[in-house]
This record gives sequence, structure tokens and C-alpha cells, in this order.
Amino acid sequence: MHTPLFTLFLVTFASALSAQTPSPHDRLAREIYAELVNIDTSSKAGTTRAAEAMAKRLLDAGYPAADVQVLGAEPNQHNLVARLRGTGANKPILLLAHLDVVDARKEDWTVDPFTFQEKDGYFYGRGTTDDKAQAAIWVATLIRLKQEAFTPERDLIVALTADEEGWGPANGVDWLLKNHRALIDAEYCINEGGGGQLQNGRRVLNEVQAAEKHYANFRLEATDKGGHSSLPVKENAIYRLAAALGKLASYDFPVRLTEVTMAFFQRTSAIVGGQEGADMKAVAASAKPDPSVVERLAKTPLYNAVLRTTCVATLLEGGHAENALPQRARATVNCRVIPGEAPADVRRTLERVIADPAVTITAVTDYPTSPVSPLRPDLMKLVETITTDLWPGVPVVPVMSTGGTDGVFLRIAGIPTYGISGLFKDIEDMRAHGRDERLGVKAFDEGREFLYRLVKATARTGATAAKGER
Repeated sequence: MHTPLFTLFLVTFASALSAQTPSPHDRLAREIYAELVNIDTSSKAGTTRAAEAMAKRLLDAGYPAADVQVLGAEPNQHNLVARLRGTGANKPILLLAHLDVVDARKEDWTVDPFTFQEKDGYFYGRGTTDDKAQAAIWVATLIRLKQEAFTPERDLIVALTADEEGWGPANGVDWLLKNHRALIDAEYCINEGGGGQLQNGRRVLNEVQAAEKHYANFRLEATDKGGHSSLPVKENAIYRLAAALGKLASYDFPVRLTEVTMAFFQRTSAIVGGQEGADMKAVAASAKPDPSVVERLAKTPLYNAVLRTTCVATLLEGGHAENALPQRARATVNCRVIPGEAPADVRRTLERVIADPAVTITAVTDYPTSPVSPLRPDLMKLVETITTDLWPGVPVVPVMSTGGTDGVFLRIAGIPTYGISGLFKDIEDMRAHGRDERLGVKAFDEGREFLYRLVKATARTGATAAKGER
């Protein structure tokens, strides 16, 4: 006969053991995750091997060959497009992740970047956060739904794509839209770009990314006849360019908020509190916020980037010899433009601010510009319900990315796109594109469960049930 104390010990031990033992669904997702990370999908290696490996997983799980396709713009840059067919009551939903990763040099890391490792509560390897965790979870979710004989009320399409990091001619989303749109056409898309934030081990918020800034580069150039450096004159190409850059450095673009960024400041205000929270609330509530409020918020680079278009000098070159007056000076200015604002308008603003006809301003990129995705009440409600169920008290916050994803191509094509992952990462330790990239083991398992519940709920017409089974 067990004493109450011994019984309590057994219960506690069993609970601890259960917490440490991954479920069958976690194990499958981890196996797929490891396989993806172990395949080098950097720019030279390409994505085809990874796409074929994931296709084999789905075919082995019982998906018909007609619903699992590997195709792409270049032989080593193929994409996987797979479909779980539903009743057709609603348009499909697209589940997107990219297979390619930023290059990584082994000598720069403390671990092999292309060998999946679990260490100290983290999964290490290039792509563990950007973006192979979500890719693995999409494949694991399709397999699980097939095992459950689940018939959605709309098709579920998984697309694992190439060249998201480079945005070149092999970019999978752009190529599929132009050549095989029917394969990925959907009511809306769930993509990377959002996710959970951890701070000091505490879950702060769960993001839904519904907008991205546009990317635009401009070249500023000043020229002069030059001459011998022993006979300097006031007219100097380097000085003229420097004066232009000084004007740019002193200029702030006007505040321009969208539905998404207003919601970001409104919801974040309650999280941060204090003066900062009050300033966020004031900005979100006014079409013309108090300049002093804007100035205080703009001291934080992230908030400044959310408030307005930004342009910054990133590259500089000038002159041709140390003993000659410069004949040419150039600077590259990188702008991140608020959705709805045209790069041509940004150029006109630069011309007005610099106000020097001797400094030419030339657009040197032609990247696409995309609209804001509307904050769908049905999708937001599902995200909020599942977030509360898994992590009580964690708020859901709409965000605009200051960087970019392949969502830009989909939004332009009329497919609203939302960055949602439920993968929580430490905001003080962001390693995507950097050395020793990693994701927490617990964060991966919980993100898998979050996305499984979200996919299953969105697959049902008018679904309100968002609870899953471990």
C-alpha cells in the first residue's frame, strides 16, 4: 500500500516524464525537421533535394502522385506543391514556407550549420528558424491529417519554395504565380513573418504579420571635372555628396499608419504600459499625432520603422586617386517604404529634401510593392482562441514587417497573406541569418501543435472549435 507521500511522488514523476517525452506527432515533426536541416539548401546547393525528400514523405503517407508535385524555374531550384483535397465548399488555403537558407560558413559557427543538433534545450542548424521549422510543421500536419482521414471543407495546399532569400528569377512563389497559378491559388495564405516573442523567458505576444515594407534602393551621384589635389577648389564631388547625405540624415518622413500598424500600437500599448504605452495609444488614436509623442517613440528604431518610411545611406564610394580631386562620388540609399506609398514618391521626396540638381538620384531596384492584407475577423479570432488555449494571457498583435518575405508576391496577386507561426523566439537573441541559428525544443513542439490546430480549424467552414489533441 502506497503512502500519500509516495503516491504524490509517483504522480509528480510521471508528470515530469510525460513533459520530457515527445508525443508521436512531435517525433514525426522533429524527424522531418532534422531531415530538412541536414540538407544544404543554400544558394549554390539549391532546394530540389529538399523538395524531393518532402515529396517522398507525403507519397509514403498515401498522397496520390497527382497531388504532390516537384517543379521549378531551374533544375536545382525546385519547389514542392502538395494538396489535401477537401469538399470544395470554400476556396483553398495556402500554407507557405521556403526551403532555401542564407549561406553559412562552418568555420564561423560553433556547430556544423548543416548538421541538425539538439543541445541544451535548443535545435541548432541553418534554417532552424528561417524557415525550415514551419516547412517541417506543414509537412507533418499534412501527414497527420491524412492519418486521421480528415476531409477538410476546402483544399489545403502546402508550398515549400525556392529562392526566397535571393528574390532572383528562381523565386518559387513568383514563378508559380506566373506559370502555375492554379496550383497555389487560394482564398488566403499562412506564411512566415509572424511568431511569438519571448523576453526573459516570458511569452510577451504572438504576432500576426499582415503587411511588409517595400524595398527600394536609390543611387545618389555627384560628378566634377576633377584636377590636382594640390589645387583644391570649393566645388568637390565628395563634399557635394556629403552635404546631400547630411540633409537626408536630418530628415524624417511623415508618419503614415495603416490598419495593421494602428492595431500594432493599440494592442502593444497595453503590454508595455507607462509613458511608452501611453504614447503608442495616442499615436494609434490620432490621424495627426503630437510631434513630441512621435519623437519619443521614434527613438526606438523598431517603432520609428513602423511609423514611417525610412531611407538610410548604406554604401559609399568616391574619388579615384589619393592625389586627385574626385571626379565622382556615389552613395547607395536603402529605403523601406510603407505599403501604399510608391517608390516614385519617395524619389521625389529625396529630390526635394536634397534640393541640389548637381546630385542625381536614380532608382536602381525594381522590387514589387504590395498592399496590406485586411485583418480578417475569422482568422484573427481563431488565432486568438488557440493562443489563449495554449498560452493563457498572451495577446495577439498584428504587425508589419520592416523586412520582406514572399508574401509580397501573393498580396500583389490578390491573395491576402498572414505571417503566423506560434513559434516563440527570444527577442534578445535573434539568430536568423546569423551564426549558431537555433530554435527552442519546446518552442518547436508548441508551434507544431498551434499550427496543427489552426490549420484544422481554418479547414472547416465557420469553424469555431480550435482545440487539438496531443
